[in-house]
Amino acid sequence: MAANFGELALVLGDHHIPSRATGIPPPFLRMLVPGKMQHVVCTGNVGCAEEYDRLKGLVGNASAVHCVAGEYDFLSGIGEGGVTGSAAGGPSFPETKVLRLGQFRVGIIGGHRAVPWGDLGALAMVRRRLDVDVLVCGGERKEGVVEYEGGYYIFPGSITGAYSASNPSVNPSFILLAVQGNKVVCYVYELKDGEVDVSKTEFSKQ
Repeated sequence: MAANFGELALVLGDHHIPSRATGIPPPFLRMLVPGKMQHVVCTGNVGCAEEYDRLKGLVGNASAVHCVAGEYDFLSGIGEGGVTGSAAGGPSFPETKVLRLGQFRVGIIGGHRAVPWGDLGALAMVRRRLDVDVLVCGGERKEGVVEYEGGYYIFPGSITGAYSASNPSVNPSFILLAVQGNKVVCYVYELKDGEVDVSKTEFSKQ
């Protein structure tokens, strides 16, 4: 798959397992095959060590799992793979992270790192501070890709469909990025009424 699609990155977050969801929906689990992706990009709120281990299993090692702290995760300094242990025994994550995919610098933040939450102006300030081309954001904004002020913003939504304070009914979703040099194809997967809906967006770096 990687040979045909370039560098593949699974983008997801806001699992909230087991506090708000029992697990990833079976239609999504069947799609998340170990060894097919080179990176996992996670916006936090994983919920438990077992789910973080699942992410590691998809790509084979912790260094390919790029995860930041959501508002309900433990904060850490940078350890091996960007993760250290917390006092409670679970994984803890940095506030932000930057990686390179193809020719793109990609930043990752939890949705609570920009106030007001989901505000593109606030997110643009974070993107400029991190000096990235693409900002992956957790939180409650509608999943998908938005272009704003010369940058791209990717919102994977919640892979479990975990509820939030402002939205008690959330469709589970995640994103797959296929990166080839200066081009990104973004596939948004959303579970609607038990069926997986897929939409595609493309963008490139000039």
